[in-house]
Amino acid sequence: MIIIRLTDIHLSYQDGDKRVNTVLKGLNLEVNNGDFVAVKGASGSGKTTLLSILGTLLRADSGSYILDDKEISDSQIDLYKLRNEKIGFVFQDHRLLPQYSALENILLPVMAYHSEAPQSYIDYAHELMKLTRIEQVANQYPQHLSGGEASRVAVCRALIMKPSILLADEPTGQLDMENALNIVALLSEVNQALNTTILMVTHSDEMAKAAKQIVTLKNGVLH
Repeated sequence: MIIIRLTDIHLSYQDGDKRVNTVLKGLNLEVNNGDFVAVKGASGSGKTTLLSILGTLLRADSGSYILDDKEISDSQIDLYKLRNEKIGFVFQDHRLLPQYSALENILLPVMAYHSEAPQSYIDYAHELMKLTRIEQVANQYPQHLSGGEASRVAVCRALIMKPSILLADEPTGQLDMENALNIVALLSEVNQALNTTILMVTHSDEMAKAAKQIVTLKNGVLH
């Protein structure tokens, strides 16, 4: 079953000199439910722009984006609610809040709907920490975590709402090779264990090997 379909996506922007720069030029993409896709491309090729469109953080100038049988351009759709319930994000810089413990950071998306995290979510957070092998850091704060541990906390936070899709933007960019390989192996494990659809953008051939499908963004289209 196709969960993501992008059709003829175009996007341009003006730079400081008011020159028009075209980033995406009729891009097409289909992703099946439960797939793990790596999007490769050089720096500046538009990988993060593509991920922002997929995450509904950015609208394309034209084209169609259908997510889980819903046309995202439909003005009736609550994009904030859609993002929080269906899409998980993993960023390169983790974006953990220093005043909260690892467990509390994982539960942050839940707090958009509850004044206190329900026990069911707390239990699920512990399940995710067990899956990602960071149970021992639940009560530690970000400044006391290693880079690999912080990455795993970020993955758990992205999964806490049980999203259909996980979007990972260069998730290993700040890690050494050993931790980077561990994180992509973890994403592969999450993909298989939870059947979460994953799209990861990377410039690394080595990291892309973990995916089931590899596509390359070049000259505004996918190959």
